[in-house]
Amino acid sequence: MSHQTLKVIHDEHAALAAMLRSILMLLARHKARGTMPDFSLLRAMLFYVDEFPEKRHHRKETELLFPKLRARTPMARDLLDRLDQEHGMGERLVRDLEHDLLGFEMMGESRRAAFESAARRYVDFYMAHMRLEEEKILPLAERALLPEDWAELDEAFATNRDPLTGHKPDDEYRALFARIVNSAPAPIGLGEET
Repeated sequence: MSHQTLKVIHDEHAALAAMLRSILMLLARHKARGTMPDFSLLRAMLFYVDEFPEKRHHRKETELLFPKLRARTPMARDLLDRLDQEHGMGERLVRDLEHDLLGFEMMGESRRAAFESAARRYVDFYMAHMRLEEEKILPLAERALLPEDWAELDEAFATNRDPLTGHKPDDEYRALFARIVNSAPAPIGLGEET
């Protein structure tokens, strides 16, 4: 993987996958114990998903990477259209999930199953989305894009500064990321489970 863009995308996908798995792990642990989860932590985790992957990561894929691919090759246009459509749905889906979380928090146990089911559907949707990008679109980009395309993309994607990929968080996000990193369960393969 010789292009900064591909490294950034892979790193951000890994961070998001870890976050999504942590949400499900947190829910499973509390369900098994018969306790309520830390709602403020779940809100922080979903806020992260909304702030970083939805508003920053997806925009660069949709506005920069995908148009370059469409210009260089007719391959995968239907898939690119599908991924763009999913990007467009993403913000609404995470907001719906945040609403379901609020329902669980306010209404209690009667809303647990609905939130857990919505969270599982959201995670499954997102993981499938990222898998398509990783398995189909990124290899196509490596084959189809020209050096000048990569230079422009690398410059743009280098400005992505997701703290969960190892970058120092901006001052306004420092408390959010400290809360998530210090409180969320470590997903399998990314650290010790608590």
